[in-house]
Amino acid sequence: MAEKKNNAHSTKAFCPLGQFFQDLEGLCKNAPEVWEHLNRSRLEFLRAIKTVLDSKIDTLEKKSNPDKRKVAKKITIE
Repeated sequence: MAEKKNNAHSTKAFCPLGQFFQDLEGLCKNAPEVWEHLNRSRLEFLRAIKTVLDSKIDTLEKKSNPDKRKVAKKITIE
């Protein structure tokens, strides 16, 4: 019987944000205006994560291409 409880519990979301939205869904089933706001916030959250990832990718690409470093040029002034 304990195994059944563990199996049932393992089907829930492991991610804290996923768990939060699952719990919230149960509480706000009859409030479409709440879901409208939450859906917009999910998009903004994902866009924020995308921005962080893009920034990290750019940083890693710059580190992996040492040939593209700026080189100082000597110039003469008259």
